[in-house]
Amino acid sequence: MATVLRVLDPVIPTEAESQLAETSSRALSGYVRDEEGQTITVLPEGAEREQAVRIPAVAFRLLVNILTQMAKGNAIRFTPVHAELTTQDAADLLNVSRPHLVSLLEAGQIPCRRVGTRHRVLYRDLAAYKRRIDADRRATLDELTVQAQELNMGYD
Repeated sequence: MATVLRVLDPVIPTEAESQLAETSSRALSGYVRDEEGQTITVLPEGAEREQAVRIPAVAFRLLVNILTQMAKGNAIRFTPVHAELTTQDAADLLNVSRPHLVSLLEAGQIPCRRVGTRHRVLYRDLAAYKRRIDADRRATLDELTVQAQELNMGYD
């Protein structure tokens, strides 16, 4: 019987799975295209004939990315954009402490709702916050790079 995983449960690959993922990701990466959809052909073990399956190109790139991460031994976790997260789940995704995340919520930097005394955060709001702070960080680094070059600090 197949194992059913909850969407938020991490999948940690075994050593054998990591090795197989490395081989698979290398084999598939050459087929990634910037098209709306891609057709792949599958031949399940024991099947008598192969079958062509058309999937969105973004799903194919995601598959290759998943295999690449598994090859590195990294845990994989899927989070639907409409998911409502606990403060601990949200803090884990941002790689910050839960108290720090709660302070961001209480400061209004990330939208949330209250369920009794607990906060709940929509994944899409958390992702928007992360994109915003990442863009701010890149802009700051760009400014520092320009300043370092203007001051001839030896960075090329």
